[in-house]
Amino acid sequence: MSDALHRHPTAPTEAPYHGPTAPTGTLYRDPTAPVDARVRDLLGRMTLREKAGQLNQRMYGWDAYRRTPDGGFELTDALYAETDRFEGLGALYGLQRADAWSGVGHGSGPGAEDGAALAELVQRHVVRRSRLGIPALFVEEVPHGLMALDGTVLPVNLAVGAGWDPDLYRRAAAHAAAELRARGGHVALVSALDIARDPRWGRTEECFGEDPYLAARLTEALVRGMQGSWDPLGDDVLAADKAPVVLKHFAGQGATVGGRNSAESELGLRELHEIHLPAARAGIRAGAAAVMAAYNEVDGMPCSGNRALLTGLLREEWGFGGLVMADGLAVDRLARITGDKVSAGALALNSGVDLSLWDEGFTHLEEAVERGLVTETVLDAAVARVLRLKFRLGLFEGQGGTARPPAGGAELSRDVARAAVTLLRNDGVLPIGPHVARIAVLGPQAATTAHQFGDYTAPQRPGTGSSVLDALRRLAPPGLDIRHAPGCTLTGRDLSGIPAAIAAAAASDLAVLVLGGSSARTPDTEFDANGAARKAVPEMTCGEGADLAELRLGAAQYALLDAVLATGTPTAVVLVQGRPHVVPDTAPALLTAWYPGPWGGDAIAEVLLGLAEPAGRLPVSVPRSAAQLPVYYNHKDTEYGGYTDQSAEPAYSFGHGLSYTDFDCTEPAFTGRSLSVDVTNTGHRYGRCVVQVYLRRLITATWPRTLELCAFEGVGLAPGERRTVTLPLDGVTGTVEIRVAASAAQALAVKGHSFTAPDETPL
Repeated sequence: MSDALHRHPTAPTEAPYHGPTAPTGTLYRDPTAPVDARVRDLLGRMTLREKAGQLNQRMYGWDAYRRTPDGGFELTDALYAETDRFEGLGALYGLQRADAWSGVGHGSGPGAEDGAALAELVQRHVVRRSRLGIPALFVEEVPHGLMALDGTVLPVNLAVGAGWDPDLYRRAAAHAAAELRARGGHVALVSALDIARDPRWGRTEECFGEDPYLAARLTEALVRGMQGSWDPLGDDVLAADKAPVVLKHFAGQGATVGGRNSAESELGLRELHEIHLPAARAGIRAGAAAVMAAYNEVDGMPCSGNRALLTGLLREEWGFGGLVMADGLAVDRLARITGDKVSAGALALNSGVDLSLWDEGFTHLEEAVERGLVTETVLDAAVARVLRLKFRLGLFEGQGGTARPPAGGAELSRDVARAAVTLLRNDGVLPIGPHVARIAVLGPQAATTAHQFGDYTAPQRPGTGSSVLDALRRLAPPGLDIRHAPGCTLTGRDLSGIPAAIAAAAASDLAVLVLGGSSARTPDTEFDANGAARKAVPEMTCGEGADLAELRLGAAQYALLDAVLATGTPTAVVLVQGRPHVVPDTAPALLTAWYPGPWGGDAIAEVLLGLAEPAGRLPVSVPRSAAQLPVYYNHKDTEYGGYTDQSAEPAYSFGHGLSYTDFDCTEPAFTGRSLSVDVTNTGHRYGRCVVQVYLRRLITATWPRTLELCAFEGVGLAPGERRTVTLPLDGVTGTVEIRVAASAAQALAVKGHSFTAPDETPL
């Protein structure tokens, strides 16, 4: 293929990219020089215009290229205009992104075989358009795997939270980072910091759960998986299979009022610090390279313009030296406060934002300096942080993608899905036994993989993954008769398919009813400028921009459930969902799988058939109705009453999850800052017990919470096996009551043990 087909039609022929062509013999070009010295040298050579350009991430990456008739790529006028504007490019978002919003799919976008070549083509152009040969950062969405064609799709964060397994997630995150770097990407945008406090919020699927300690442990695992032991303030170049992480969203976005996306938040400083900041603190201690400022406000000031948050807390108190990126178009929103976009950009920069995302405000930073709205010293500090990351990635030495994605992604995705399947109720129906000869697999989620993915998912090639029906047919023992009828769709009131489902259920020994929701986007979806859904299309009930006033499933799904149960056939209900939905506790068995990804059907079928144990535990409490909200377990320990018309308690509490076997725990023993318990599998099957440790504060300066998770550990045991589990209590201070239990609800009922931390200062 000729080089002409890989460049803009009017561009001069460009030589292969082997790093910048800037002046030689300069300090910043010396890879053996200290990074800070290289940064200072380069910064001293830059014009004000070039500095401003390094802080801009203005264009959508999919607008930078187009396919040529022979299947190659060429660069677009849009990219040429953007690089000419600032004599280079600071960062480029979403070069590999593919979805309904971008309009990129198979045939138009880069896949695993040519993603690295496209990244090299764009980088070569950026470097040659830069007077000083400064490369661009390629920033990609990695919410649950790399959001690109042929990228491995992992279960969503809520499923990761249900697994309660930081080590497994660390390995999955490491794989995602390796895929990103193999494709020529550099920086990973990953949701991790939002805490699910209102399940009506469509982005609940992006949260690890409702608890700050669980989120902190998983955020730490995410950073260490993606970045390894890399120190962001050091001089070494990041390994070629690791990626700097941008943790989203800082801070408090999960406290949105009414469960509405981008709504205001009502956060006091204590609630902010106790619930919404621990995950960020853990991620930064683990070495996170960057955070993304959230859309919401804290104490009336939007995060992207909140100096007390981004500079006072993050940089000065916590000592964070990495990048702060604004969320999409968040800087321009500040014009409502400042009066225009120039001063909006100045406010964000002065507050601590280093890199914008699609905003106009940061394109006027040169003018903002000239008008005295921001000093060049503040501008230089932000530019230095961007340049430092580029040096640490080896971009000035031409480090690019390998075009050899790592193997094993599908099995890792299956492992995460298996760990997340949570059995909530079981009256002896599961696992499916040898007495079952005929199964009716019913429901709108039974025979599709499309609704097993969360939001922010690239189009999948035909045949990728497995539905619950496919997996049951493949994994079931010979002779098991499996029948299928969808019964209804996810949304709407069409009941015409229910009679066929009733007939199939009535003729079977067991009905498996697969219900739930969907975050799938289609080309008919209307999007806001930041990619959030503006108007839900049929069957879209979750994800960014798809918030619910109620937590009910589609009306026809409840009609189908009632009709199947009325047949008298034992029924196991499976929920494939991105948030807790309200389902009547009437079926003999109920299990949930939070958007388990392409191979979620395998994980669900294995649990149903008893080929795998249900290992998940709830990362969020499941309400009985939206009218009860909030129902998170760690509320303040006040003596408020219940409701007169229904229980105030959740249907299922945080931490709940059943197994096919039984476990027994001894009384805890305390040594220093640790707790030990002996756990025994007293049943007849292998199983995984998640030892959960909660505390109740006995003496506090302010009103305490009912319970707080402070430690947990999963342990797999064979029948009759006994093992000692030791859990650190490093974050515990003062005199508290410690309770070891299988869930938050059980912790309220078990005996507490007094524990006084040896040192009042948290480690």
